[in-house]
Amino acid sequence: MIAYLKGKLADKDPTYVLVDVGGIGYHVKITLNTYSQIKSLEQCKIFTHLHVKEDAHTLYGFFEESERKRFLQLISITGVGPSTGLMILSSLSPEEIHSAIVNSDVKTISGVKGIGQKTAQRIILELKDKMSKEELEGHAPSISLSMGNTLKSEALSALTTLGINKSVAEKTIDKIINETGEEVSLEDLIKLALKRA
Repeated sequence: MIAYLKGKLADKDPTYVLVDVGGIGYHVKITLNTYSQIKSLEQCKIFTHLHVKEDAHTLYGFFEESERKRFLQLISITGVGPSTGLMILSSLSPEEIHSAIVNSDVKTISGVKGIGQKTAQRIILELKDKMSKEELEGHAPSISLSMGNTLKSEALSALTTLGINKSVAEKTIDKIINETGEEVSLEDLIKLALKRA
């Protein structure tokens, strides 16, 4: 198993990074939380989980070991695959997830796209003991980006990668930009869109 990668960030996107390790480029799927922490870095260490299926070997990466641990806890639950795990960790901050588990807040968890009420209840039930003992994790503040087509296209690309219909994503992004004005970070834009799409 590949426990982590340490190298140059050859390409960064809200949904993946390309990590150049000794001339070999690794395509690693990431969460929005991880993206917000690495977007200004040129090199970093990414904790990884290699998910093996018959038709694909996929690397999932996290800036913090605690986030990888949370991801592994989520995908250990029946009905929660890696894509759903990434969606949860991209839609909710570590604090929101922790709080929802501790307070049995089914509404918050089921507010994530693709999570029904039964799955949300299962997640809370199975993770409550493990997560209530953890301390709340720190969360990196988001940096505002000036509004422009780049922000829109990056958000659209991330949302479609996460499985949101393109036209739905476009309408949602436009609506959020109109409401929030010029100052909205890419991560916040994607998070808000995920909650509404």
